[in-house]
Amino acid sequence: MTGFDFVDDTNFLIDVHEGREKVEPFLDSSVIVSVITEIELLGRHKITQEEQQKLRAILDDCIVFELTAEIRRLAIELRQKTKIKTPDAIIAATSKYLQIPLVSSDKGFKNIEGIELILI
Repeated sequence: MTGFDFVDDTNFLIDVHEGREKVEPFLDSSVIVSVITEIELLGRHKITQEEQQKLRAILDDCIVFELTAEIRRLAIELRQKTKIKTPDAIIAATSKYLQIPLVSSDKGFKNIEGIELILI
C-alpha cells in the first residue's frame, strides 16, 4: 500500500485542466502520475506559457513517479503481450508496480491484465 489513491492517466489531467465535471469525484484524492504524463502534458507542440503554468499547477498537486527498472520491465512485458503504445504501457506499468488503480477515460487500458482500471 502506497498511501495514494490512484495513478492518473494523462487524459485525466487534461480533463482537470479543461474543467470537465467527470473528474470532480476524484479531485480530493492523493494521486501519482508517471513521469510520462508530465512529459506528455508539458511537451506538447506550441504549448503557451499560460497553459504551461496551469498544467504545472495541476502537476504540483500530484506526485510525479520516475521510471524505475521494474516499471521499465513491466512496460516491456505489457508491450509484448498487448497492443499498447509505449507511453500508455509505462503509465499502466506504474499502476501495476504501485498496486493502485489507474484512472483514465482511455478504454484501451481495459485489455491490460494486472491493473485495476477506473474508467471515467
